[in-house]
Amino acid sequence: MKVFVIVAILAGLLFGAVDINTAGKDELMSLKGIGIKKADAILKYRKTHCFKSIEDLTIVKGIGPKFIEKNKKALSASVCKN
Repeated sequence: MKVFVIVAILAGLLFGAVDINTAGKDELMSLKGIGIKKADAILKYRKTHCFKSIEDLTIVKGIGPKFIEKNKKALSASVCKN
Protein backbone atom coordinates (compact mmCIF):
# COMPACT_ATOMS: atom_id res chain seq x y z
CA MET A 1 0.00 0.00 0.00
CA LYS A 2 2.80 2.43 0.87
CA VAL A 3 4.45 1.69 -2.46
CA PHE A 4 1.29 2.73 -4.32
CA VAL A 5 1.07 5.97 -2.37
CA ILE A 6 4.71 6.75 -3.13
CA VAL A 7 4.15 5.99 -6.82
CA ALA A 8 1.07 8.23 -6.84
CA ILE A 9 3.01 11.05 -5.22
CA LEU A 10 5.86 10.72 -7.72
CA ALA A 11 3.42 10.56 -10.62
CA GLY A 12 1.75 13.73 -9.37
CA LEU A 13 5.08 15.50 -9.17
CA LEU A 14 6.15 14.36 -12.61
CA PHE A 15 2.89 14.76 -14.50
CA GLY A 16 1.16 17.65 -12.75
CA ALA A 17 -1.84 18.14 -10.56
CA VAL A 18 -4.23 15.54 -9.18
CA ASP A 19 -7.48 15.69 -11.15
CA ILE A 20 -10.23 15.37 -8.56
CA ASN A 21 -12.70 14.11 -11.20
CA THR A 22 -10.56 11.19 -12.33
CA ALA A 23 -8.03 10.41 -9.58
CA GLY A 24 -8.06 7.05 -7.86
CA LYS A 25 -8.01 6.53 -4.12
CA ASP A 26 -4.22 6.28 -3.84
CA GLU A 27 -3.69 9.39 -5.92
CA LEU A 28 -6.16 11.34 -3.77
CA MET A 29 -4.37 10.10 -0.66
CA SER A 30 -1.13 11.56 -1.99
CA LEU A 31 -2.54 15.01 -1.21
CA LYS A 32 -1.69 16.67 2.12
CA GLY A 33 -4.60 16.12 4.51
CA ILE A 34 -6.37 13.32 2.62
CA GLY A 35 -6.49 9.93 4.27
CA ILE A 36 -8.54 6.84 3.58
CA LYS A 37 -11.83 8.24 4.91
CA LYS A 38 -11.66 11.53 3.01
CA ALA A 39 -10.54 9.79 -0.18
CA ASP A 40 -13.51 7.42 0.15
CA ALA A 41 -15.84 10.41 0.75
CA ILE A 42 -14.55 12.13 -2.40
CA LEU A 43 -15.03 8.97 -4.46
CA LYS A 44 -18.53 8.44 -3.04
CA TYR A 45 -19.54 12.01 -3.89
CA ARG A 46 -18.03 11.66 -7.34
CA LYS A 47 -20.21 8.64 -8.18
CA THR A 48 -23.23 10.92 -8.52
CA HIS A 49 -21.71 14.40 -8.90
CA CYS A 50 -18.93 16.14 -10.73
CA PHE A 51 -16.51 18.69 -9.32
CA LYS A 52 -16.75 21.79 -11.52
CA SER A 53 -13.82 23.43 -9.71
CA ILE A 54 -11.36 22.52 -7.00
CA GLU A 55 -13.35 24.69 -4.60
CA ASP A 56 -16.26 22.23 -4.98
CA LEU A 57 -14.25 19.84 -2.81
CA THR A 58 -15.54 21.79 0.20
CA ILE A 59 -18.90 20.12 -0.41
CA VAL A 60 -17.34 16.88 0.86
CA LYS A 61 -17.56 16.60 4.65
CA GLY A 62 -14.23 17.25 6.34
CA ILE A 63 -12.68 19.27 3.52
CA GLY A 64 -12.53 23.01 3.94
CA PRO A 65 -11.04 26.12 2.37
CA LYS A 66 -7.74 25.67 4.24
CA PHE A 67 -7.24 22.30 2.51
CA ILE A 68 -7.90 23.92 -0.88
CA GLU A 69 -5.41 26.69 -0.15
CA LYS A 70 -2.67 24.27 0.99
CA ASN A 71 -3.11 22.01 -2.04
CA LYS A 72 -4.09 24.53 -4.72
CA LYS A 73 -1.05 23.87 -6.92
CA ALA A 74 -1.50 20.09 -6.65
CA LEU A 75 -5.20 20.06 -7.64
CA SER A 76 -7.13 20.28 -10.87
CA ALA A 77 -10.69 19.58 -11.97
CA SER A 78 -11.27 18.30 -15.50
CA VAL A 79 -14.32 19.34 -17.47
CA CYS A 80 -17.50 17.69 -16.19
CA LYS A 81 -20.05 15.87 -18.29
CA ASN A 82 -22.81 16.36 -15.67
